[in-house]
Amino acid sequence: MIDALRRSVATTDAVGWLTVYLVLLLFVPSRLVLGPLGSAGAPSMVFGLGSLLLWFLPHLRLEGYDSRRLRPVRIALFGFLFSIGITYAIVMSSPISADEVSPADVAVLALLSWSGTLLLAQDGIDERSRLDVIVWRLAMCGGAIALLGLFQIATRRLWVDELSIPGLTGGPGYSLSSRGGFPRPAGTSTHPIEYGVILAMLFPIGWHVAFFHSHRPAWQRFAPAIALSAIIPFTSSRSAYVGCLIALATCMIGWSGRRRLGMLGFITGGSLLMLVVSPNFLNSVMKLFTGASDDPSIESRTNSYGLAAQFIDRNIWFGRGLGTFLPKYWIFDNQYLLLLVTIGFVGTLSFICLGATAAVVAWRTRRRLPDESGRDFALSLLAAVLAGFTCLFMFDAFAFPMTMGTLFLILGMIGCLDRADSTLPRVTST
Repeated sequence: MIDALRRSVATTDAVGWLTVYLVLLLFVPSRLVLGPLGSAGAPSMVFGLGSLLLWFLPHLRLEGYDSRRLRPVRIALFGFLFSIGITYAIVMSSPISADEVSPADVAVLALLSWSGTLLLAQDGIDERSRLDVIVWRLAMCGGAIALLGLFQIATRRLWVDELSIPGLTGGPGYSLSSRGGFPRPAGTSTHPIEYGVILAMLFPIGWHVAFFHSHRPAWQRFAPAIALSAIIPFTSSRSAYVGCLIALATCMIGWSGRRRLGMLGFITGGSLLMLVVSPNFLNSVMKLFTGASDDPSIESRTNSYGLAAQFIDRNIWFGRGLGTFLPKYWIFDNQYLLLLVTIGFVGTLSFICLGATAAVVAWRTRRRLPDESGRDFALSLLAAVLAGFTCLFMFDAFAFPMTMGTLFLILGMIGCLDRADSTLPRVTST
């Protein structure tokens, strides 16, 4: 039976599988779940666990492993998972509140689902040309959710809160929020912050596709990048602005002088147009930063430090358990602070090492690849990772599956590009 499963897995197209995952992740609202599974029943989570199974089955025999080179991203992921396993074992063997058990289990399942996506993306895509296909589809999905956000702003309605899918049950409803009198789009996400961070991570990938997938019609490859660039200013989210700025600054390291000037002109033109159309909106955006000291959300974050220190001191090395610090205790709006509380210094450091390892691998891959397209691809993935990991300082990202699912997929793509044969067919620059 194992051999039959292994043969069926061998014929499974990882890119096709991950495309379905992307659709489930980015287009099915997080509130819709498979009823019998409860909070663990998000379709993307179930599919991600299937990705883990698809990755694992070919490795049931030792010869299934690629032993030719160490895979740094995979090693860093296993280190993080090992630390989570230690924390979980410690917590479950100790007295624990009954209402914390189920969230802890769901948190571990979610992490395994994201890890399955990372591993399948890294080890399941064997050709550079197929990797270009999944990045194209990722950019298209990003463009689609950006257009959805623009439509939400224009109509001042979420629309997705009215969506129902047969077989899925809906969670608590939510509505279009606002800030400074302006609507805040959320796409299919449950919160504008999550939506903005996803857009910031996809921003550099969208522009890579625009500049280097020149075998496609210009309108097709530029449309996602322009849509992403157009919606980000309207998110009214500091996280989105900071993430996008980091991504853009990273990309400009490798762009030519002509491309940098073109992007600066595009940004300047867009800013002037916004100033003419809605000058009050630009003032609202500026106040997010100039008036941060008087912002209740910023005050709530800074007031969390003392409370977090108390919980960290109780379980300094391995924490109180991933997923066990419930919102009823406090909302930190800082994932790293929450990780220190829930998985301790060991787990938090291993998670940071995962991001740092991926960043280093992306940078080294960029320097090693001989073609301009590959170098820019590596740089865009690096920009996405830096944006994503930086934005984790600004909200409790592990509670938002779209953000983490996207981030882990990008980590897997970095690992895949690292192992891709540089002699395979590549796309060319414009």
